[in-house]
Amino acid sequence: MTSRERVYRALEFKSPDRAPRHLWRLMGWAEMFAADELETMLKEFPEDFTGCPEPVLAPGDRSRGVRGKDRKWVDEWGCEWEAAEFGAIGEVKRPPLADWSELDSLTPPWEILRRADWDAVNRAQEVNLAGECKFMLTGTPVRPFTTVRPFERMQFLRGSENIYIDLGYGTPQVRRLRDMVHEFYLEELRGWAKTDCDGIAFMDDWGSQTSLLISPEMWRELFKPLYKDYCDLIHAAGKKVFFHCDGYIFDIYEDLIEIGIDAINSQLFCMDIEEIGRRFRGRITFWGEIDRQRVLPFGSVEDVHKAVGRVRRALDDGAGGLVAQCEWGSHNPSENIRAVFEAWATPIDQLP
Repeated sequence: MTSRERVYRALEFKSPDRAPRHLWRLMGWAEMFAADELETMLKEFPEDFTGCPEPVLAPGDRSRGVRGKDRKWVDEWGCEWEAAEFGAIGEVKRPPLADWSELDSLTPPWEILRRADWDAVNRAQEVNLAGECKFMLTGTPVRPFTTVRPFERMQFLRGSENIYIDLGYGTPQVRRLRDMVHEFYLEELRGWAKTDCDGIAFMDDWGSQTSLLISPEMWRELFKPLYKDYCDLIHAAGKKVFFHCDGYIFDIYEDLIEIGIDAINSQLFCMDIEEIGRRFRGRITFWGEIDRQRVLPFGSVEDVHKAVGRVRRALDDGAGGLVAQCEWGSHNPSENIRAVFEAWATPIDQLP
């Protein structure tokens, strides 16, 4: 069974020989500071996913600096970021729409789509299928040049505090901004959909540690239709839909399944994993994860084994629907990352 076949079987609940592996190297930290450990680990536990060539999208005219390397940088929409440490994305300190009067002059960075080398994806897929034959996934939160993320982009443009106040008061410009961002991302997804990739990912972070950031009703009114458009477009092209969302999002799992998300990467350990299994196992693929707030950075190897065991007991019915994914960031020791994949390779009845 090739890696690509394994991922498809997991997504379609057709009993893969094991859970596919996917290691997120956040902001390239592992390649820069743990290259030897990474190389050894990937030889022992090969990944089943591959990304797309970068940059598929050319830099925008408004961008300056390098995300993840420079302490200050400007993204393709003109949002000015500052990071407290190397390897961190940082925060937007100067949003272009701090004053709504700037909305009339704001335009999306259409130039990066006009310059996009979509054929590079097809060339990379040809090489992949002739060699490693992995599942090619675009647009993950780990290493995108741009990532489809409408709510977060609205925050970057307007400022998080401002946008929440706007939502609370029903400020009419919110819908206009949402529609502008949505139009841009639909066009970007049309580009990806024409390529030979296997799956397309998009994201938005909707949860705090204990609840959604807005009411489920407001989410369903304002944002669920956007995601439905994305899923329909991606599925019409014969590709799988991957979605990443941080925080407590239990209240919208049913909606995500309804609109056609194939695989969800969410912070399982912010929620009741066992209840998630009772309600949603076998209906959507759980694309990881293992607790990166506590267990991966601060836990022991045994703690990691226990965490993987908990996820597997709650969500693994033997038919698929699981991806052995975790995130390797700057504060996660290599022995804990290794322990994740060791635990996924261990018979479940032998895990603590």
